[in-house]
Amino acid sequence: MDVTALEWVITIVVILGLFVFDFFAHVRTPHDPSFKESGSWSAVYIGIALLFGGFVAWRWGSTFAGEYYAGFVTEKALSVDNLFIFVIIMSTFAVPRIYQQKVLLIGIVLALVMRGIFIAVGAAAISAFSWVFYLFGLFLVYTAFGLLRESGHEVEHEEKRDSRIVALAKRVLPTTDSFDGDKLITSVDGRKVVTPLLLALLAIGFADLLFALDSIPAIYGLTSEPYLVFTANAFALMGLRQLFFLIGGLLERLVYLSYGLSAILAFIGVKLVLHALHENTLPFINGGEHVSVPEISTPTSLGVILGILIVATVASLVKTRGTAGSQVDSHPGGGQ
Repeated sequence: MDVTALEWVITIVVILGLFVFDFFAHVRTPHDPSFKESGSWSAVYIGIALLFGGFVAWRWGSTFAGEYYAGFVTEKALSVDNLFIFVIIMSTFAVPRIYQQKVLLIGIVLALVMRGIFIAVGAAAISAFSWVFYLFGLFLVYTAFGLLRESGHEVEHEEKRDSRIVALAKRVLPTTDSFDGDKLITSVDGRKVVTPLLLALLAIGFADLLFALDSIPAIYGLTSEPYLVFTANAFALMGLRQLFFLIGGLLERLVYLSYGLSAILAFIGVKLVLHALHENTLPFINGGEHVSVPEISTPTSLGVILGILIVATVASLVKTRGTAGSQVDSHPGGGQ
């Protein structure tokens, strides 16, 4: 896949432009986004992501388009799971709903920057050492089991992480327990202090860092093209803010999503190990020769990923049918 420097620059500028537009059009003035606003713009950003896949097919062929779509679906699914953590963070810090958009958008931009760094490091490592696929694969399998262990206890784990972040921040930064509009830093008695909004942003930034550790190896299991890895991540993150407000209440009903994502990560981990064996150069495995093992095709990967997500979603909705009205909170960040 030959991507010119100009194509890279244009892609990055367009993506940054969309985030800037999002800020000035929807976030700059604090407000509680309506269901219609969140739904329409979620559809717009998903539409842009799907159209970009069509551009990839036209420019580089259907094989790379398939890899992009598989990566986008996987990253979007992982992002939905991340939304549940964002809901917990917003509730823990009691962030008023009208200010949540700003925290989310800044957090999403930080996530894209961190993922860009991980993508560059991953591409360099893969280019230099083919055995990195072994590490990625085993790490994803390990992560999948870790996700299984945490399933059903996400709130407790996230609250512990948040409390540690707050404790560390308060040791090194002057803080206040009061909000001052959507300011991250304010003045109290002539002294600059950090507001709870910035503490929530720090928690989201740390969560984004952990998410990147999972998502980047996962997508490298579906495509080895850095351009596709970056764009799939960017378009998966784009519109995540709107999705947060659109399905915040529904997240409580997706009780089997973590199990589905665990299965997806384990599947991609196995796929990576098989690919590593196929490309093997390690002397202590088969004498440094390639191992004849089956490789999982991109269409098969996409089918498996979509199938797992559909089963996990349908099973969750059936399991929680009739319980929607008993949810503790039907709005993200309802701790206020």
